[in-house]
Amino acid sequence: MRFAFKTTPQNSTWADMLAVWREADDIDVYESGWTFDHFYPIFTDSTGTCLEGWSTLTALAQATTRLRLGAMVTGIHYRHPAVLANMAAALDIISNGRLELGIGAGSDVEESDACGIKLGTVKERLDRLEEAVQVLISLLSQEHTTFDGTYYQLKDAHNEPKGPQRPHPPICIGGFGEKRTLPLVARYAQHWNYAAGIPEDFGRRRDVLAARCADIGRDFSEITTSAHLFLGDPMLTRTPNPDVALTDGDYDEFITDAIAFGEKGLDLAIVYLPLPLDPAVVVKLAEAITRANLTGKDSEPEHAK
Repeated sequence: MRFAFKTTPQNSTWADMLAVWREADDIDVYESGWTFDHFYPIFTDSTGTCLEGWSTLTALAQATTRLRLGAMVTGIHYRHPAVLANMAAALDIISNGRLELGIGAGSDVEESDACGIKLGTVKERLDRLEEAVQVLISLLSQEHTTFDGTYYQLKDAHNEPKGPQRPHPPICIGGFGEKRTLPLVARYAQHWNYAAGIPEDFGRRRDVLAARCADIGRDFSEITTSAHLFLGDPMLTRTPNPDVALTDGDYDEFITDAIAFGEKGLDLAIVYLPLPLDPAVVVKLAEAITRANLTGKDSEPEHAK
């Protein structure tokens, strides 16, 4: 199994986020770092603070040299895919080919309504996502793009310069709907993210994805599967609580959860870090992962040598 981390930009500070990413960049247990793409805090008081996802991601790309990076995930309705393709190509260049392009159908009604950004019905969101992923792939890989869809129309559009990853940065689609989302993953994505849940449900939906790949003759092993795992109380990813601190038992519980997901075929465990963000946490977690030999490496973490 491989490991990554996710830092929420809500109810946190840029200084804390930056410190975590700089520390993790030197720890080879972590292959990638992620943030999210929302304008309001989610699953908590929406009037709190929330740093914009792609701006912070671009700054984090400049502050690191090794970690792959992405937003998990970008609601496709927030930006026209032609705009997003241009942003993605630029960030792939800035990061020297480390971008992972995470996209989803969108889900947050409150911030969408407040900002006047049409979210639409579930069917409309998924129809829009299917069109958007085709536009993104074409703009990131082809010289010219013409597309005539219900939501997007492009005529001989181009997107230059393109990033170093060819044919395009890996596309991650988040979600687990069996009728629409998983077939889209099978057809277009290189990475599928199962947001959070229990290992048994992940395993069942992983089997569904494998079946959808078989339906179209795609090799399922081409797709990385990932899931969010929590360290400590999941509520601490939403807002800090000064009365709650991580314990050794929290690290042990994370290891147990990671093993359970690994037994169901998970490729990449994305650790949703608790607030307040603290670089000491990624150090201690890497040590716990290494002791449990979950990466298959016998050596101690690089930072500890």
